[in-house]
Amino acid sequence: MAKQIFINLAVKDLQKSVDFYTALGFTINPQFSDDTGKCMVWSENIFVMILTHEKFASFATKPLADTKSKLAGLFSLSLDSIDEVNNMMTKGLKAGGTEPNEIRDYGFMQQRTIEDFDGHTWEIFFMDMAKFPQQS
Repeated sequence: MAKQIFINLAVKDLQKSVDFYTALGFTINPQFSDDTGKCMVWSENIFVMILTHEKFASFATKPLADTKSKLAGLFSLSLDSIDEVNNMMTKGLKAGGTEPNEIRDYGFMQQRTIEDFDGHTWEIFFMDMAKFPQQS
């Protein structure tokens, strides 16, 4: 079996979150979805499980963080061009996401940030390795 990653996020409004992640380009895997959580597919091996607070709490060993006021993690998604980054951001903002800061340009990488309704923070970026600084 290929190695996979499942990112689990607690969300207050499951349908609003489904709509947001669908707008970003995720699809739903119905096999791992029900009324308390949805498996959102980014790629063949990368999944985001959006779970109601009750469902998430049933797996958790600590109290849930308030991700609207405190950062619990940064999740990053790479895309093939800055146009794809901008397109994803436009769709995510239209679906209700927020952009907490301006685009950051590191020369070899352009990065934008979007937060979902619960404050989960995603760094959307394009990296051109041909422009990566060479060691001297």
